[in-house]
Amino acid sequence: MPMRAFPSVTRLISIWELLRGSFWFLPSMMAAGAVLLSFAVVKLDAAMEADAYGRFEFIYLFGPEGARAILSAVATSMITVAGLTFSITMLTLQLASSQFGPRLLRNFMRDRGNQLVLGTFISTFVYCLLVLRTVKGVEGSSFVPHIAVAIGVVLAVASLAVLIYFIHHTASSIRLETLLASLAEETAATIDRLFPTKIGHEEPETKCEPPDFDQGLVINSRASGYIQSVDSAALLRLAEEQDLIVDVVARPGTFVTERDPLLRVIAANAPDEGKLDALRATLIIGIERTPYQDLDFSIRRIVEITQRALSPGINDPTTALYCIDRLREALMRLADRPMPSGCRHDDEGRLRVVAAPVSFDRVAARAFAAVAHYAGSDPDVLEALVSALDAVIASAGEKEHARLLALRPALRERTSSANR
Repeated sequence: MPMRAFPSVTRLISIWELLRGSFWFLPSMMAAGAVLLSFAVVKLDAAMEADAYGRFEFIYLFGPEGARAILSAVATSMITVAGLTFSITMLTLQLASSQFGPRLLRNFMRDRGNQLVLGTFISTFVYCLLVLRTVKGVEGSSFVPHIAVAIGVVLAVASLAVLIYFIHHTASSIRLETLLASLAEETAATIDRLFPTKIGHEEPETKCEPPDFDQGLVINSRASGYIQSVDSAALLRLAEEQDLIVDVVARPGTFVTERDPLLRVIAANAPDEGKLDALRATLIIGIERTPYQDLDFSIRRIVEITQRALSPGINDPTTALYCIDRLREALMRLADRPMPSGCRHDDEGRLRVVAAPVSFDRVAARAFAAVAHYAGSDPDVLEALVSALDAVIASAGEKEHARLLALRPALRERTSSANR
């Protein structure tokens, strides 16, 4: 059966996330829009008669030299401000990297406000430059696109408003509260996306017993990097079409090198190379971890800020308290979600995909243990950590949380010692 050639939804989302996290995509789209606008408005000017401009009160009628002077002034100022904006953005990225950690640079780079500001300045510059070339003032051939010049002035005023917004936005974005709120929102989105997982049909109340994959076919990686996401829907469809049982070895967040195992397959007939490539393509590999399907990474970023705040070089327990509050928020949200089964079946009830589910106990215990290691003997931090641990355990209910319970006595003992 021929494989589908069009990209899957998960791969398209991965490409969109890559584009969204770049500084060039949105400014380039805005610059392309400015090019189209300049051509369209100049054509409109060429089609209008000279006496028609009197109907528009907002249009200033300039001669060729005046139009060139205005467009040149706007274009020059915009490229200067764009360079200043870029310098401030780079300085902000450097400050964020040193204070919060390099993993947080992704959030600043994909900030839509910064991209919009840079795109506005570049678009205004490109627009004025293209309109400037159409102004003619030689003898016997005179043309001034008055509407286009007026729009250039409007864009300059809009750029001034955007510059004021940029100053406010930059100052706000590097505040801890703003950053933590953004991380908490992204972590909540990851939890909502992963739990509950609706892939095929979950195993009924009986416990899932996967087959022995030791004698199965191993599909290895052909690239090095981090598993960013798994196209579970496409994987289930391919397993059903080819009559396979697939074991997902490399989960999102795992680093793989060339020839590391990605999948293990049990098949009645050995798949050909094209089918193996199709199965391999359901795992998207990139150079960095992303929070789209990697819950560990989402929570780890909050933990990293906490650890930096508690390090001897910084020693900022108040920041750590803010982080613990957000960590508790994320883990309590996770505790409320039912953990999905590791087995997925097709519409006829046949086992198709086996993937180890995310363990709530493991994720929560690792987060608390990582923070506790750096908490030292600070009583405020330890008390906040114990309070957050108790709240998460209470939210977990009947869910397995043996590791969390094992952390409680040690944390309480350290808290008591710190308060003496």
